[in-house]
This record gives sequence, structure tokens and C-alpha cells, in this order.
Amino acid sequence: HLVESGGGLVQPGGSLKLSCATSGFIFDDFAMGWFRQAPGKEREWVAAISWNGGSIFYADSVKGRFTISRDNKKNTLALQMDSLKPADTAVYYCHPDREFHYDRDYWNRRKYDSWGQGTQVTVSS
Repeated sequence: HLVESGGGLVQPGGSLKLSCATSGFIFDDFAMGWFRQAPGKEREWVAAISWNGGSIFYADSVKGRFTISRDNKKNTLALQMDSLKPADTAVYYCHPDREFHYDRDYWNRRKYDSWGQGTQVTVSS
């Protein structure tokens, strides 16, 4: 079970912190990823973190602006988003994965059976 929250309307240059509450699986057995889907576009991968947080990987479009983190005691995942741009407008989703790879194609090609409801992020003046 995945529940994303923390989205909202923010002006360009602003910040938001997303959260993902998880249940129903052993959280620290899995890497975790953040993904997003903008209107009329395919879902794209944003960031990934290994099971213990020791390895982190970002899409080029968010590197240096977004920070992924996890709390294995609370079974939660977070995404701190700074310097937001209108192009960041999308519904954001989290999802576990059995593996972690420093490979953009790996993450962008992932196909999962189910997703949470996502949280809407809108960046607009």
C-alpha cells in the first residue's frame, strides 16, 4: 500500500516536500523510486534510493534541485523539491523495486502492476 501526500500549488522557484507512506511489504527490503506523470505525457522516473539510502540517483531534469530520502524505521519515503519549475507540474508517485541501478533506462522502463493515488504538484504563478 502506497500513499503519497504533500503536493500542492507553488510558485516557480518555490519548494515542496512530498511524502510516501508505505505498508504491506518489508520496506527496507526494497529500493524506492519517485515517478511523475504530467498531463498528456507518459509517466517518467524522477529519483531512486537504495534500500539503506546509501545509493541515490536522479533524473537529469531534477538533479541538484530534488532530494530523495527514506526513513526505514517509519517506512516512509520523501522527496524534497526546491527551485521548482512549471515543467515539474505533474502527479507524483512512489513505488518500491527489488533492485537499484544507476541506469536511467532501467527506471524509465519499469512496469508495475499497481500504483498509489499520487499527489498533484502544480508549479504556476
